[in-house]
Amino acid sequence: MNRSGRVTVVKWGGSVLTNPRRRREVLPAFQDAIGRGSRLVLVHGGGPAIQEALDARGITSNFEDGLRVTQPEAMDAIEAVLSKLGRRVAHALGAAVSMNGFDARSVTAAIRDERLGRVGRVTHVNAGIFTQLLDAGLTPVVGCVAADQHGGALNVNADEVAGAVAGALAADVVFLSDVAGVYDDPDAADPTVRPHLTRQEVDARLADGRIAGGMIPKVQAALHALRQGAPSARVADGRVAESVAAALTGRGGTRITPN
Repeated sequence: MNRSGRVTVVKWGGSVLTNPRRRREVLPAFQDAIGRGSRLVLVHGGGPAIQEALDARGITSNFEDGLRVTQPEAMDAIEAVLSKLGRRVAHALGAAVSMNGFDARSVTAAIRDERLGRVGRVTHVNAGIFTQLLDAGLTPVVGCVAADQHGGALNVNADEVAGAVAGALAADVVFLSDVAGVYDDPDAADPTVRPHLTRQEVDARLADGRIAGGMIPKVQAALHALRQGAPSARVADGRVAESVAAALTGRGGTRITPN
């Protein structure tokens, strides 16, 4: 099996990831891609499962600009949920390693904004760790928790982690979620997906509000990945195996490029 080709960073989140039955339906797309020799770094979120865990503990949570406000008492639940999800995905993939930013200091971060609590912004990615794992034939499965300079845990948006890792590895990045891509007009009765957007076009849509809510961190992470050296970013549907398979082979969704 050839595992010496280009690296693709994939961010997987949403209700498919956290629903065991639906996750089993989609995982074969990843297994097939890896079996054909694809070198993947899989970064995962876990929003619905995190919300369920916080509710069970009586911890209130809200969002600002698409980011979860994270009080210190929420971090234990977030780490536990992401660790469990990562282990389940890594086990299903086979030759894979579940990890987060603490492992080998692979992803470090700093407080993004005091208003958001323990929410971090990525400050460094140890690209060599990911390269070593890939060269050993292992697929990194990365939860979106990072350590700050004091060794404290920070909750980092998984889209941002994926974008930062892609930039550090000069890899294409695919954002899989519960949407088919970036819609041309999200308020339309039957919105259509834009197959391609340039960085300038994304900036224009952010400015006029056509890109809003939870899509904002996705495209911002895509733009960040491009600024850091990723050749392209793709926002695609992660709900069905066929869509995931297409995205992993450079098709479907919305491809975002520098020009």
